[in-house]
Amino acid sequence: MDRIRIQHFSDVLCVWAYVSQIRIDELKQQFGTQVELEYHYVPVFGHAHQKLQAQWSQRGGTEGYSRHVREVVAKFEHCPIHPDIWVRDTPRSSLPAHLFLCAVKLLEDQAPDAAGNTPFERAAWALRQAFFCHAVDISRHEALRTLAQRLALPVAEIESILASGAAHALLSEDMALARDQSVRASPTLLFNEGRQMLTGNVGYRVIEANVRELLRAPAGSSWC
Repeated sequence: MDRIRIQHFSDVLCVWAYVSQIRIDELKQQFGTQVELEYHYVPVFGHAHQKLQAQWSQRGGTEGYSRHVREVVAKFEHCPIHPDIWVRDTPRSSLPAHLFLCAVKLLEDQAPDAAGNTPFERAAWALRQAFFCHAVDISRHEALRTLAQRLALPVAEIESILASGAAHALLSEDMALARDQSVRASPTLLFNEGRQMLTGNVGYRVIEANVRELLRAPAGSSWC
């Protein structure tokens, strides 16, 4: 197999997707054009307030979840975290950010920068940094617009795509694909046309081993 397609599902508000981005970056750097990453979104925090109320009401509420997120990130030296994460300007939903990123994905110009990142990839990481590092409420339209301007993205083109419904259609496809592939957690990586799934806080060496095995032998050609 000459090129490995990897479907990457995540929620921009998911702490595990935030800390694991370094593994995706390493994968791109190590394997280059041997891997093809497809990014999709799954609404783990589609109704963030309701989710926190349902799952954390007996564990300190929003403050308890904030403490949990900070404890998770503290284990990873490469990731900064805002001390008031989830407490200050708590986002209502990850869906506006996902919709914005679908619009960025549909921009005509997806030429990578010097580091090999497309405008979409730069925007996705900038959104995660805005939330986790600076506690920006990325569910608000003005925050998304400000970020697009800071990244020198074509704001008028993005808003035209949003107004057309094209981004909504693409996000709907993502959610349907996640449902069809039984993806419910963030992040999730699918390999080998969905036959192999890695979910959650999976170490880089495990991801690498899956890629190397698929590169070594075509799908379905080995019994071991």
